Amino acid sequence: MKSRESLIKFRRFQVDEKRRQVAQIEAMIADFERMAAELDKQIVEEQDRAGIHDVNHFAYPTFAKAAIQRRDNLLQSAANLQGQLDDAQGRLAEAFEELKKVELLEEKTQERDRVETDRRDQINMDEIGGRLAYHG
Repeated sequence: MKSRESLIKFRRFQVDEKRRQVAQIEAMIADFERMAAELDKQIVEEQDRAGIHDVNHFAYPTFAKAAIQRRDNLLQSAANLQGQLDDAQGRLAEAFEELKKVELLEEKTQERDRVETDRRDQINMDEIGGRLAYHG
């Protein structure tokens, strides 16, 4: 019984750890996307300030070119993290399934033990009732 309780605790720990990993990756993706959006605003502001929106124009602002590169790198990193997020979510689902299996097995064992205890109690009560009827 103790080993199953330990297994349940271990499986819960695994699920919690997988949840933390998923949350961490989601936070990183959100941060990258937020930073990319901020860079988008800065790019537009720089283009408006310079009056040049054509990236291929010879006088296109250097800051805007660099910001575009940083934004694209952030978006690429976010896209790469999406694959890691998908994998992490899959591992979380698997860990959750394993936890549920062990918890269900424990519930069945407890129910079986309860039924057996109730059966023994009933047998004892029947014996007591029989003795009382016999001596009564």
